[in-house]
Parts: sequence; C-alpha cells; structure tokens
Amino acid sequence: MSTVTERFLRYVAIDTQSDPRSSSQPSTVKQKNLGRLLVDELLAIGLADAHIDEHGNVYATLPANTDRKVPVICLCAHMDTAPDFTGTGVRPRVVENYRGGDIVLEGDPRQVIRVAEHPALADQIGNDIITTDGTTLLGADDKAGVAEIMAAAQILIDSPEIRHGAIRLLFTTDEEIGRGVDKVDLARLGADFAYTLDGESAGSIENETFSADRVDIAITGVAIHPGFAKDRMENAVKIAAAIIARLPADAAPERTSGRQGFVHPTDLSGSMEKAAISLIVRDFEEAGLAEKEAMLEALVGDVMKAYPGSSWRLTVTEQYRNMKVVLDRHPQVVEYAVEAVRRAGMEPVLGSVRGGTDGSRLSHMGLPCANLFAGGHAFHSPLEWVSRQDMEKAVATIVELVKVWEERA
Repeated sequence: MSTVTERFLRYVAIDTQSDPRSSSQPSTVKQKNLGRLLVDELLAIGLADAHIDEHGNVYATLPANTDRKVPVICLCAHMDTAPDFTGTGVRPRVVENYRGGDIVLEGDPRQVIRVAEHPALADQIGNDIITTDGTTLLGADDKAGVAEIMAAAQILIDSPEIRHGAIRLLFTTDEEIGRGVDKVDLARLGADFAYTLDGESAGSIENETFSADRVDIAITGVAIHPGFAKDRMENAVKIAAAIIARLPADAAPERTSGRQGFVHPTDLSGSMEKAAISLIVRDFEEAGLAEKEAMLEALVGDVMKAYPGSSWRLTVTEQYRNMKVVLDRHPQVVEYAVEAVRRAGMEPVLGSVRGGTDGSRLSHMGLPCANLFAGGHAFHSPLEWVSRQDMEKAVATIVELVKVWEERA
C-alpha cells in the first residue's frame, strides 16, 4: 500500500502552478498531468468511475458499504500550486527525526526555516519534516490534502469492516487563482456535504474564511514625445505609481492580523500610454469589502484629478464569500469534524482562515463545506514544510469522519 508520504513525494514532483493571466480552465495544461496520474491511481485501487473532465477536475466515487441512509460526503483538495513562487523542479528533502533548531535549506542556504518565525516546529520534535531545497515552493498547499484523501481512500477500500456511506472525491484546478470550482458540476458530484483538506496545523478545523474580491484598475494616460511633453504628457506609469503610493499602509496584509481585512496590490504593469493595477480585497464581512472598494474608487478618483486628460476604469470581480454564513445553518458538518479529530487523538481547534478555500465557493453554490487541516505550513514560499506524522493524522481524521457520518445517519 502506498503511504501518504510516498504519494505526497510523488505528487510534488509534478509542476502544477496555475496562472492568473490565463483565461482558460485549467489555466495551465500541466495541471492535468497530476489529474491523469490520480485517475490512474484511483482506478488501480478500484474506484471504477474515476475520470478527469475537460477542465482538469478529477471525480471519483467510493461506494457505500452500509445499509444506513447516509448523506453523500465529498472530500476535496486542489491540485494546483500558487503562482507566487516557482514550482518547477521541486526537490523535496525529508528531515528525519527532527531534533529542534533552525532548518537550513541546502539548495539555497539563505533560505532558513527559523524556529523563531515558525513556532509550530516546537510541536514536531521527533517527527519527519518534509521541506524543499529552498529554490522552489513545496506544494503542500494542497498536495498534502490530495495525498491524504488518496491514502484514506486506499484504507477504506482495503478495510471493508469500516462502514461508511457513499464518498465522492473531488480534485480541482486553479484554486490558487480563485477559480477552483468555477467548472465543477455539482449535479455530477452529487454530494450533500463536503470537506476540503486545505488547512494548516494538525487538529485545526476552519468554518470561516475571508470574503474576497479582485479589483482591476485600468488607466489610459496621455502619451507624447518627451521632447515636446511639457504641460501635455500624463504618464500612465506615474499615475499608477501615485495610486499605489496612496494605498493606506494600515490596511495592508503585512500590517493586519486576526479578523482585520486588507487591500493588497498583486500586479502592476504598463507603459506611458496605458497601465493596469490588480489588487485583492479581503474582509470577513461583506460590508467591509464594500467599504474598502468604495475607498479605492474615491482614492483613484482623487489621484486622477491631477491628470485631466487621462481616463480610468475600476472593475470589481467577486472571488468567494465567507463560508460561515452557510455552515451555521448546517452545524453537523463542523460538529462531526470535531468528533473525528478527537477520535484521531487530537484536541480540535476551531478557527478562521485569513484566506479562502474551494469550500468557500462550494458552500455558497449549495454544498456546505468546512475546511480540515492538511498539515502544511508557510504556504506559497520556499520555506513551506509539512510533517509525515501530521499528514498521517489527517488520514486518520478522514477515516474517523466517514465513520461518524455513518454512525449518526
């Protein structure tokens, strides 16, 4: 039987970075490489309906083995990795029997996982920690979740004495760029409730996420030969820079924590004639999103007063909404997860995630979905790490979770 660690090491070697500049789905064809491998592995363990659709999403069913009428549960993880840092040529390193202290990444010794910056390392003494060599991200977000679901499916297939209802497996593309479930067919999925495996520390359960929008600002300046530009040129690059400079410093992600939202520029491009700024806006409350977007519109309008010959356009695109609004109407989703974590030997920790998951979108599409830990830390960076033992705890939690749903049907 392939262990969760063996699966994880196999999956992270496949480059699956998504691309926010692409309009296709999946945004990168290479995401399908992992999808096809998963289908092959699912078929090999006996899930006969496993398949990948034209958008790269992978579906499979673990049939029920009980006479009880159990709601159909979906287990979901995303296959893509973040575009924030390269995911090409991942070379994972396993630090066996971690004894404490900082971890220097051998491929780039400037990259150091410091205990002072990663206090969760204190809980890993004696465990096996998987890192990169420091030149790429690892992809524990969310290939740890993918490996855990696959390993749990293997256990349930090999252990018919574990009674469970029908379980639908879903592996998505493009979650990291906010499109993870855009093309998911909920009718084909046929689930009643769902869980994403996309969280961090062992034992954590997240029933709340940010609500999120993307804001794009397009600027058209006045381009003219610099030799004849006096009192005539309005440089679009400088206009964009003036807008960025006016963003409130206390509303930036590096200055906020807890339940504070933020406004964060993610892309800036342009020429003398045209420039474009992309930002993400985050808040736990939709009213907070609206306030921040109104602030942006007023800020841009104020900056543009100094450039009467130029024009601008601000476009808001909804990305996802706080899943707590939906989960509060279906408390058993979180209650059963809490029980499963306890049965797997951990103390459950409920929390809010300063980000989003596919579960945010699925919940508001009509499929209530909570987020469970996958064990990874320092996502989207070369300092990303996960421990073997925490991935194994996630597998155990999945197995206990489907048992709880069957027992309480």
